[in-house]
Amino acid sequence: MNVAKYIFVTGGVCSSLGKGIAAASIGALLKASGLKVFTQKLDPYLNVDPGTMSPFQHGEVFVTEDGGETDLDLGHYERFIDTNLTKESSVTTGKIYSEVLDKERKGLYLGKTIQIVPHITNCIQEKIIEAAKKSKCDVMVVEIGGTVGDIEGLPYLEAIRQMRYKMGQENTFFVHLTLLPYLAAAKELKTKPTQASVRELRSIGIQPDMIITRADHPIQKELLSKIALFCDVDEEYVVPAETVSSIYEVPLTFHEYNVTKLVARKLHLGDLKPKLTEWKKMVEKIHAKKSAIKIALVGKYTGLDDAYISVIESLKIACYNADRHLELHWISAEKLEEKDKKTWEMLKKVDGILVPGGFGIRGTEGKIMAAKYARENKVPYLGLCLGMQIMSIEFARSALKNNKITSEEFDEDNSFGKENHIIHFMSDQSHEKDKGGTLRLGSYKCKIKKNTKTFQQYKSEMIEERHRHRYEFNNVFRKQLEEKGLIFAGTNPEQDLVEIIEIQDHPFMVGCQFHPEFKSRPNKPHPLFKGFIEAAKVK
Repeated sequence: MNVAKYIFVTGGVCSSLGKGIAAASIGALLKASGLKVFTQKLDPYLNVDPGTMSPFQHGEVFVTEDGGETDLDLGHYERFIDTNLTKESSVTTGKIYSEVLDKERKGLYLGKTIQIVPHITNCIQEKIIEAAKKSKCDVMVVEIGGTVGDIEGLPYLEAIRQMRYKMGQENTFFVHLTLLPYLAAAKELKTKPTQASVRELRSIGIQPDMIITRADHPIQKELLSKIALFCDVDEEYVVPAETVSSIYEVPLTFHEYNVTKLVARKLHLGDLKPKLTEWKKMVEKIHAKKSAIKIALVGKYTGLDDAYISVIESLKIACYNADRHLELHWISAEKLEEKDKKTWEMLKKVDGILVPGGFGIRGTEGKIMAAKYARENKVPYLGLCLGMQIMSIEFARSALKNNKITSEEFDEDNSFGKENHIIHFMSDQSHEKDKGGTLRLGSYKCKIKKNTKTFQQYKSEMIEERHRHRYEFNNVFRKQLEEKGLIFAGTNPEQDLVEIIEIQDHPFMVGCQFHPEFKSRPNKPHPLFKGFIEAAKVK
């Protein structure tokens, strides 16, 4: 295929309907049909990227192989289509405006008045087309963030409207995802919000080719017929998307309603037949009855799934692989610090403890307590990024009998002294450096030591993993801690940075400086998550 086809996914009525899952599912079906698929998220906010945004605002920051700090939806895209995405997969209004204004300052617009149309909309289109060309994809699935009707989203809608005008209906396909709200008093789903959302889209020149209707209740065929009539869409192109128990069911649900066939017909992609045998097996495994495994997630943003979405999905995937059901226990690190009785009782009942990545001092002593409990009671432990640093601090305090040992991040006024900073700034980092886009980001090599638990899991001496941090293990402590039983299982061969640590004579206590959760796939659990869950099974 010489020219890429474009599928644009918009959302209506309200946010959080699952546009990312819908886009990822369409991508998964096309990939299973033998096409090369690439995905992109267009976010209307003015931040350049989500790297400096609070998890309460935006959930986790997903990191690509080439170091892009991106929206969590890219994690869904990668897991569903099993393709490594790039910085080109994430576009924000902040990036667009920065680029256009930079060109204006350099005089590249030759004195013209810079306007939303054509300059901003042209830049958006360039980003979409450039990503398709660089990826050499057959089909580009593009999700437009936000909800139709949002002021900040208008330039994106205008940009994709123009792409339809320039490229034609055979090369562009519009999917609109909407909510059918349920009124308990009337005991029925309502289509009016969907009609209003489509009317809003049509008022700016976009006619959806397909409408996907979300609901928490069964959707009757009459409702689909009604939507088709009032929204001027062929009835077979109105697809019901009722809430399912697992997001990995969505591609199969879409397949039941011939989504692949319908998309292929409009885009002239030929007779596509997705091979979904493995996907079906995976979903069967998810629904099979199995014993629960209790895992504690010790963090700051307890109960906020989006803040740790890739970690949670990685745990679920590893549990599916181990024929177990994940029973996740949210443990507040601050409540551990406060010695809250209920929180400690909960921690003592779990089969494994995971401390995820994060920034800042809040809750760190509680995480250190959790690591100490795991070490002393032989409870399987997996530390990710900050979780590895926490593990280092706890082990060093105990082994060296020095409670002043800490991280430079937690001791900004240097009250404990640099000699006690087991975790310190990387050589190219400092407090003065800008916060956005300046961390150690993206994929780096790690050489694994043989005869370690890590090597048993990876079965390889050289790996590559994704990073997002500005602090590292202080090698001054390395020799003395090695003598005390801390195993340095993985190091970066170029800079001799510590990447993975293990504790001797423990069923599974592993910490890694990188983020393995970004490389889990539904049918391929990440080796460290797999090892962690296998160890927790036999606790």
